[in-house]
Amino acid sequence: MSLPSPAPTRRVLLRTATGIAVAATVPGLATAAAATPTDVPGLAESPASRVDPRTGGTSANGWPTEKGADIGGAVWTRPVPGTGASVALRLGLASTVLVHVISRYHYEVEALEPDDIQGFQAPRGLTGYRTNYASGTAVAIRPGALPPGATGALFPAQRAAIADIVADCAGVVRWGGTFRTPYEAHFQIDVPPSDDRLARLADRIGRRTLALGQGPGTLALRG
Repeated sequence: MSLPSPAPTRRVLLRTATGIAVAATVPGLATAAAATPTDVPGLAESPASRVDPRTGGTSANGWPTEKGADIGGAVWTRPVPGTGASVALRLGLASTVLVHVISRYHYEVEALEPDDIQGFQAPRGLTGYRTNYASGTAVAIRPGALPPGATGALFPAQRAAIADIVADCAGVVRWGGTFRTPYEAHFQIDVPPSDDRLARLADRIGRRTLALGQGPGTLALRG
């Protein structure tokens, strides 16, 4: 007998009381989201940051901003394995990490459709943490379902899975659900380009991807 496809199975597990109950019994997962501070501004939440689209600049998390995607700069559209979606992100370490976050979200939180992911945004008018989109170092996952300031759309098991994904990134990635004004669709690189943790995380992700049974979608097999 053939097995059901991964995406419907994840939706069923996460959207039933059984799935939530199971997540609640796993040590560290069910409490992880609640334990995440909600009143700490972090590196890239300051509303004072602003990008001048005429001269370029630096996004709130310390990365150079770009004028557009796929025009010869550092931001290019690339596929997200397993999702059928593509997203414009900064090539190199930042995209390695963010694509990994998106892939894990797809397999562990909610199966994503091609139009569920938003990456690079032109810098004009962006302020605060939103400037990180202009450097290609932030992504919004299901922004239509999880608009800024809204909460309650995610089940406890989904929030626990997100907390686990972010915790696994060891301080390199921050989730907008922890902002003072939450934006639960938002994930950003939360360190500047010079931070050694970024390179170490990207290397670890690369080694996991190459190792049998250790990439997104097969996390249960990790040691």
